[in-house]
Amino acid sequence: MRQAHGVARIHPDNKSTQMILLASRLLACLLAGFSLAALANDLPPLSHQVTGGDSEYIVQPGDFMIAIGARFGLPPPLLAQDNAVPYAALIYPGQRFRIHNPHIVPATLDDGLLINIPQRMLFHFSQGRLLDAYPVGLGKPATHTPRGEFEIVSRVKNKTWVVPTSIQEEMRREGKVVRLEVPPGPDNPLGTHWLGLSVWGYGIHGTIAPSSVYQFRSHGCIRLHPDDIAELFERTWVGQTGQLVYQPVLLAVTEDGRILLEVHPDIYNKSVDPASIVRDMAEAHGLSQAIDWPRANEVIAAQDGLARDVSRLPRNGVKGTP
Repeated sequence: MRQAHGVARIHPDNKSTQMILLASRLLACLLAGFSLAALANDLPPLSHQVTGGDSEYIVQPGDFMIAIGARFGLPPPLLAQDNAVPYAALIYPGQRFRIHNPHIVPATLDDGLLINIPQRMLFHFSQGRLLDAYPVGLGKPATHTPRGEFEIVSRVKNKTWVVPTSIQEEMRREGKVVRLEVPPGPDNPLGTHWLGLSVWGYGIHGTIAPSSVYQFRSHGCIRLHPDDIAELFERTWVGQTGQLVYQPVLLAVTEDGRILLEVHPDIYNKSVDPASIVRDMAEAHGLSQAIDWPRANEVIAAQDGLARDVSRLPRNGVKGTP
């Protein structure tokens, strides 16, 4: 065997060497294929669906920036920025706000509820079609909302809140009146609708503090705006299933070929590296050359929680590999 310009030349009569090299190349290709498949299986799915978008909202009496952001699943500082209004400015009834709140749908279920914890969004599916998407409030970093599959085991209107022992202890530490139960009414933090989950002690419910939606302020339950939970309540049933997932990085290719990226903070400190996830997803789905990486890096750094266009080429029909 001789070397020429760093390339191994094979003598025609050295068939055994040829076979060994051929086998090693085939093995390398197979291993590369298996590695890519394993990588794709460990990554979040590539989405093809986006909810939200652009609309107009007329400010109502009693509104304030945080409450409007909570209603539409939009960080209040971005709401202020999009409308050229100082974040601390007073707003007044009749004022018109542009609402820009696109969110990538993490995955598609045949039926049921999908809640993405870092995204603070609940998605309701029926027969493989997205029916609704709602902003939700979730558990504080000290009182996580758990991940995993669940089933709705009860549906109750005007439920009495039986205060958990841990929250009673919290009340005691904070010098509050310790309550064992809170009857239905304006002081009941569950609001007027309760969907009990198979994950013991947890539920999807309303709230008496609508501005707390789209934040991490609960003791682990999932809270919705009163209007949203009333609507969801009527469309769900005992036995319906769902999933709670933890996916701070979402990548989508839309029908018109745009590549969208949405990044959220790793609120529960799960050691998520968004830059690595984005690059691995792009490689796994054949999108690396179609992404504007300087723009993608800006989105990763900002982690502002909205779907942003990171396409390198204009709407070129890129679909990504399934």
